[in-house]
Amino acid sequence: MTARHHIAVIALIAAVAACASAPTSSELDQQALAAMKASFRDQGIAKVDRLDQDLGQQACSAATPPSADTVKRIEADALATIRWPSGGRYLGDWREGEKLAQNGRGMTWTDASASPKDNGASCYNCHQIDKKEISFGTIGPSLWNYGKLRGVKDVADPSAAPIVQYTWGKLWNSKAYAACSNMPRFGHKGLLDEDQLRHLMALLLDPKSPVNQ
Repeated sequence: MTARHHIAVIALIAAVAACASAPTSSELDQQALAAMKASFRDQGIAKVDRLDQDLGQQACSAATPPSADTVKRIEADALATIRWPSGGRYLGDWREGEKLAQNGRGMTWTDASASPKDNGASCYNCHQIDKKEISFGTIGPSLWNYGKLRGVKDVADPSAAPIVQYTWGKLWNSKAYAACSNMPRFGHKGLLDEDQLRHLMALLLDPKSPVNQ
């Protein structure tokens, strides 16, 4: 084959390639999802369905931020999932809350159970909890003096109701107040039970808690 023939063949291949339609964005997304699912397997309590995304996860992991309307929908849907504490009892024992806040265990494939009783809250991973801590996360704001700074002196006082309810809702499903929040949705996803959430609430809001000293 002469050099001229080589050039003609290359030109023909280029022309055919140019005529082929490129995959759409949606098709590329589906291909990427299929590749991810093919790279993982169920192991222990960790199942492949953890790769399935709801609206908030899809919108907040996209290449561009979600629209204002999508943000409103995500937050409204999340707010509707919140289950308020039975009997209107918001606070537990801050001592138990401290243990949960400093416990990072749970929900890995090596854990024997996904039950809330086997999970910690991992608060220290993202927040400062105590001024004495020398190592803490900074993804989230400091929780030091959380209740004190917000004027909560008695959680039963009607004036404290807005911050008490907000805090419970934030722990239950953080996306109700920030569509793209990175905070675990403890109640909504069954990571912690009501009593555990009450203990965390006490850590944050009880005037006797070391957080508020």
